[in-house]
Amino acid sequence: MNRLVRAVLGLFAAPRVNMREDYEKVRRLQRQLAALPGPRVPFRETTVDDGTHPIPVRVFNPIERSRDDVLLFFHGGGWVTGNIESYTPACATMAELTGCVVVSVDYCLAPEHPFPAGLEDCLHIARLLLDEPGRVGVDDPSRIVLVGDSAGGNLAAVVSQQLHAEGHATPGRQILLYPVTHWDHDPRTSPFASVRDHGKDYRLTTHEVQDYLEMYVPDPQARKDPRIAPLMADDFSGQPDTLLITAELDLLCDEGEAYGRALEEAGNTVSLHRVDGALHGFITLPRFSRSLRQAYEVINAFLDEDAPTNSADTPDSAHTPDPGGTP
Repeated sequence: MNRLVRAVLGLFAAPRVNMREDYEKVRRLQRQLAALPGPRVPFRETTVDDGTHPIPVRVFNPIERSRDDVLLFFHGGGWVTGNIESYTPACATMAELTGCVVVSVDYCLAPEHPFPAGLEDCLHIARLLLDEPGRVGVDDPSRIVLVGDSAGGNLAAVVSQQLHAEGHATPGRQILLYPVTHWDHDPRTSPFASVRDHGKDYRLTTHEVQDYLEMYVPDPQARKDPRIAPLMADDFSGQPDTLLITAELDLLCDEGEAYGRALEEAGNTVSLHRVDGALHGFITLPRFSRSLRQAYEVINAFLDEDAPTNSADTPDSAHTPDPGGTP
């Protein structure tokens, strides 16, 4: 990359904030930005009670539904920021550009609710929809596709691993967008060159990732747990067909691709795609963004492939998307 391009991209570097002190300000700013006028698609809000607390869910219906798949989406934000409100523009775009119903989960955030609270919320919704796919208008659980970006990609990967470990039915496919898969983002000790090459100049910094991890998992020794760092798992078998998309100028690029290779080596079907010139978080950019358009070309091609057969028994069900109601 030449110096001019690097300088221009440097203008998009993450603000130098202390996330441990300023995460509430970041949350407020995200909500304000999400409220700006922009393309909208119909959505409906509901809640799912897991026996301890209600989990808000927002269901986006594309104006023209062209695919039967339902995308179960876990948002990014370092397990600390982001919610269904701030990700509404991105989910509206996802519904429109894929022609799929999108179900966005408002899982608990750290530091108020550290690990494993957010993960348990995501697991609960995934189990529910896989057991009762009629809640979201499909009769085949293999039509449920896990999708997540950044920390949400981490949660999607961990949910798939946990479901397999439990012997539970797994989704037919998963789409992991620049996921967090490792626990070490210190440029002095990380095994990944992208941490050293892109950890201080652009959209996401090593300091920011470290702040997020410290709030999500206060105990440093616990961060090597595969439920936090899925690349540390002993068993990568039995995972859904996977599309793993990384961003070239993202410090998480190498660890995301390493996770894809680990899945592939374990016998899973994996498609890896790196978006050239892209920064972390590009799935939230406006529709005219080149990075966003390229990613959705790849996502749609992946969704157009034949859905894998899920061996789980599938109950008869109605076709009105309603994760909070009765099938």
